[in-house]
Amino acid sequence: MPQTTPTDQHAGGLPDPRPRKAGGIVPVLAFAGITVAVMQTLLVPVIKDLPALLRTAPANATWVMTATLLAGAVATPIMGRLGDLFGKRRLLLTSLAVMVVGSLICGVTDDLMIMIVGRALQGFAMGAIPLGIGIMRDELPREKLGSAMALMSSSIGVGGGLAMPAAALIAQNADWHALFFAAAGLGALSILLTVLFVPESSVRAPGTFDWLGAIGLSAGLVSLLLPVTKGSDWGWTSATTLGLFGLAVVILLLWGLMELRSAAPLVDLRTSARREVLLTNLASIMIGVAFYAVTLVLPQLLQLPASTGYGLGQSMVVAGLCVAPLGLTMMLTAPLYARISARRGPKVTLIIGMLIMAVGYGAGLGLMSAAWQTIVISVVLGAGIGLAYSSLPALIIGAVDASETGAANGLNTLMRSIGTSMSSAVIGMVLAHTSVPVGGVAVPSMHGFRISFVIATGAVVIGLVLAVFLPGRRPAGLQEPAAGAEEAAYGTAAAYGTTGAYGTAETAGTAGHRATLVAGSGGFTGRVLDGDGAPVARANVTLIDRRGRQAGRGTVDAEGRYTLLPPGAGPYVLAATAPGHASHARPAEYQGDGVPVTVDLVLGRPGAGLAVGAAPDAAPGSAPDLVPARAPGTMESPGT
Repeated sequence: MPQTTPTDQHAGGLPDPRPRKAGGIVPVLAFAGITVAVMQTLLVPVIKDLPALLRTAPANATWVMTATLLAGAVATPIMGRLGDLFGKRRLLLTSLAVMVVGSLICGVTDDLMIMIVGRALQGFAMGAIPLGIGIMRDELPREKLGSAMALMSSSIGVGGGLAMPAAALIAQNADWHALFFAAAGLGALSILLTVLFVPESSVRAPGTFDWLGAIGLSAGLVSLLLPVTKGSDWGWTSATTLGLFGLAVVILLLWGLMELRSAAPLVDLRTSARREVLLTNLASIMIGVAFYAVTLVLPQLLQLPASTGYGLGQSMVVAGLCVAPLGLTMMLTAPLYARISARRGPKVTLIIGMLIMAVGYGAGLGLMSAAWQTIVISVVLGAGIGLAYSSLPALIIGAVDASETGAANGLNTLMRSIGTSMSSAVIGMVLAHTSVPVGGVAVPSMHGFRISFVIATGAVVIGLVLAVFLPGRRPAGLQEPAAGAEEAAYGTAAAYGTTGAYGTAETAGTAGHRATLVAGSGGFTGRVLDGDGAPVARANVTLIDRRGRQAGRGTVDAEGRYTLLPPGAGPYVLAATAPGHASHARPAEYQGDGVPVTVDLVLGRPGAGLAVGAAPDAAPGSAPDLVPARAPGTMESPGT
């Protein structure tokens, strides 16, 4: 089957630009995601020893962790947008290469400043996760896309969970620099596999890269996350902390105003403000808070000496092995997510995942007295976090254009990073303020651990409330047209942009009956006919998205048939033009549930303007209404 792009589709069989033989893509991209996620927890086993290893004060040593976090937060939306513009595979390879360089730098130094630079380069690779999700959307067949994106999205937690026991084993038996050389080896292997098995996506976003927007977002994120991560060291009410928070507000507000006025913004804030995108991103913050809580609490509980009365006295390696089921369970939930989501939709899967998380944290309040109990907590929470994380890219992808996949998922990954940063700061503060002295050293208390689990449960509850208000998946059945849908079909993009989502639409059929239009991932298909029901030769059919942009274009075959594949879920207008006939347009909605939509377009008499099919209450067999409009074959294109 020849490949097509969203703006160049042809009649006949349904065009699908994604290859059917894509067996190597999923494991290779998942491995890349796991590899870059390892960078976040690589130094957890030696974090308490960093001041001695780097010959610096504890407050300075924390910059080794902070640098990775800040670089990852800045890189995810920027690399996502660059991938949309210049090729996702190309930018994925760039991200991995930067990570390898950073790992090698860290592996040959004990100097604090050089180590911080290397760790920042390692964090830069976090952009690989949204890029991998974008490649999957562009390249995989639909039947494999759900479980593949679930695995890629969960790789953030999988990599972090599996890294802890492996890093602990290396740290206990070799020089700590071996951690960085192992990371470099994983990165080099991931680059090789990507080159061999992952094709470059042909989908490109229009426009240019917003360098000013990238600088503004980076400055705003650093100003926000720096006091979040260092507030406990500087003091939450210190002039530095409060000043940076205030600066972050000012920068991000100015950045937002600038992005709204940009023709090619780094982040499309209008898209981000859609209910499904906004609520998904807010829920992602809460999931990030909840996820990081367990990775902060359980390793410390397991390694505290039994002499405290509540510590479990386990070694670093055993503690890592007890927490490892968190990542393994997240990985194993990907197929389960695909089944649930196929039947109920990603919203329901997200809700189920967060309910399981709430149960896990609630049960965890009473399951902290033995190592096996921490394994139970890890398994339950891993299942919930895996389902929740797996739902996020599907919710985002279902609400944005294909050309915005990388940037949109980059922003979503950023929201998760903000959640983990908030969790680290808040739970770190709680554990510090509830610590108890043991042998002259302050250690976290059981009371602090339980408060941390309560905070995580609260975050899950907030996420559940947000998820409930996400738009549900519409059934592929008969629905009434939304108010204003007929006016939108007249071709004025201004009306189209203000009507919102459409339900189903009806068109005048060739046999005097009306056909119900139900959108689905099978694409739009139908025939272009004249008023007598004869096929119209040389007719062109254009697919217009909600922002007035061309999303697809095709030419009918000899029987007047056409097929167009929408780039994403949402409302569209199908417009047909042909020499010697008036234009015709219809609204219809693409739901992505596998049900093709049949839209027959009936062209009117020459010079009559833009024709519209029979109204919903028109009698069967009635002629289509004709509305005076622009000259035949033209359509107004609005701004955004």
